[in-house]
Amino acid sequence: MAAGERINRYLARCGLCSRREADRWIIAGRVAVNGERITTPGLRVTACDQVEVDGKRVTPNTAYRYLLYHKPAGLMCARSDPRGRPLIYDRLEIAPNIQSVGRLDMDSEGLLLLTDDGDLAQRLTRPEFAVEREYRVRIAGHLTLEHIERLQRGGIEIGEDEQSVPWRLVVDAETGGHSWLTVTLARGRWREIRRTLDAVGHPVRRLIRTRFGPVKLDPTLKSGGLRPLNSREKRALLALKQKRNP
Repeated sequence: MAAGERINRYLARCGLCSRREADRWIIAGRVAVNGERITTPGLRVTACDQVEVDGKRVTPNTAYRYLLYHKPAGLMCARSDPRGRPLIYDRLEIAPNIQSVGRLDMDSEGLLLLTDDGDLAQRLTRPEFAVEREYRVRIAGHLTLEHIERLQRGGIEIGEDEQSVPWRLVVDAETGGHSWLTVTLARGRWREIRRTLDAVGHPVRRLIRTRFGPVKLDPTLKSGGLRPLNSREKRALLALKQKRNP
């Protein structure tokens, strides 16, 4: 393996930008290594190298940040949007290199982890690691026993040549024309819960993520609230990071 780390990752660890934005800075000629301007995003640097952005030396942060955010509905988990829709980062005063671990779609709410620890984010989101997510879901109508079995079994066509994965599913309440479910699955594919329930004729009316891996949504954290992970939560996440690859 080549020595050092890619320059875009180094810049992100300095808290200045995301890796993608770092690539743009490099191509624009804003970054110098050991006094020479570079334009190659694949360059690797070590602690012995002197890195400058716009003529000012930069150094990485020495500790990662781990944050828990209670995302409200109506916000996108993106740094920019060509349609001008509201973004979570418009509401959060955090460094540019702190990114959400996976995403919640615009209409969904609940637990969102944010960090500048790219290795942990990858461990939590890559499908082969099968890290569980848990959701409270309000749907139109009442599920039949046949639908429950289909959802638990998986394999439902949900569009885009994709099929649902098996769910752990509990029907918590049925009131009037709606039901509340607890859904647990080990994948974070785009709008999977919504697409799956649409496919069986029960559109989602509300979706709240209540757990990601070992971290649960803090019941005392109001919608829109942000706080650092406590020591117990951080230890649980870092234990996942230390596990061997499957």
